[in-house]
Amino acid sequence: MNPRLLLLEDDPVSAAFLAQGLATLPAEVETVATLAAAREAAKRGDHVLWLFDLRLPDGHGEDLLAELHAAGLKVPAIALSADPAPGLPGFARVLAKPLGLHELLDAVRDLLPPEAQAPWDDTAGLAAVAGQAGALATLRVMFREELPGQCRAVQEACRQGDAESARAHLHRLKAGCGFVGALPLLAAVRALHEEPGNAAALARFEACVARALEDG
Repeated sequence: MNPRLLLLEDDPVSAAFLAQGLATLPAEVETVATLAAAREAAKRGDHVLWLFDLRLPDGHGEDLLAELHAAGLKVPAIALSADPAPGLPGFARVLAKPLGLHELLDAVRDLLPPEAQAPWDDTAGLAAVAGQAGALATLRVMFREELPGQCRAVQEACRQGDAESARAHLHRLKAGCGFVGALPLLAAVRALHEEPGNAAALARFEACVARALEDG
């Protein structure tokens, strides 16, 4: 079952672009145009991520997020704004509009739990090999054969506090992830490459590796 996302955006063109892009994750996207509709949808509690425009006809997205948090709803949220302020309270990410599809999807993948994401993106994988499905299948077999050893090397380096070695192993993994369309794992690799000593980033990396190995 694909993850459900809640998109609050009052501009029809922006809403269509964002919803169509998010659907490629794949994901189910519920799109609303007002704070009132978003409030009602969010309180159902069936979304794993919220994406809120900040300026709406009936109020401000940051006020809605504070209200939902006060009500005990703690879903990760991304702020979307043409004039963003850094470090908005409560938002896990702040994205400036207009934004590109890759920037949007990378931010969403960073916040979705690994179990809510399909480990393989066939569109990205086929694009990397000029549409040759047979070549992609062969590369994925090779990638999955090498992945356990690469994962162990990264784990050992991280647990020994050897950031240089961890980054070297992760750097080699980056290209392979891109060639086979392992985009959730690629996002986890990038995050751990930034902070090899971050226990949460390592746990996410391990979870994404497990998903890629169990769903080949």
